[in-house]
Amino acid sequence: MEVTDILSWIFIIIGSVFLLIGGIGVLRLPDVFTRMHAAGITDTLGADAIIIGLIIQAGPNLVAIKLALMLLFVFFASPTATHALAQAALSVGVRPKLDDDLREDQAEGSDPSKT
Repeated sequence: MEVTDILSWIFIIIGSVFLLIGGIGVLRLPDVFTRMHAAGITDTLGADAIIIGLIIQAGPNLVAIKLALMLLFVFFASPTATHALAQAALSVGVRPKLDDDLREDQAEGSDPSKT
């Protein structure tokens, strides 16, 4: 019982750290595509790690099966939604910032994280 509690809390803490890092990335990165990348990757990893921790905590029962189905849904839906958002941004004309754009912003004295 003690080992399962420790293992589940390790997964829950790892997932929480991933989600926190993703939130910081969304705030700090310069354009919509890098922000989307940070949110998509860490959202999938963080949510899945938390759900794995909850599955371990629940033990072998119906709740664990429901959590496993949620894990599969998040695992496939989050990257798909991120891809669809990136395609929608490209279709309306949003272009990724390149290194040259970031250098020009820094030369002008503006903060690229504010755009």
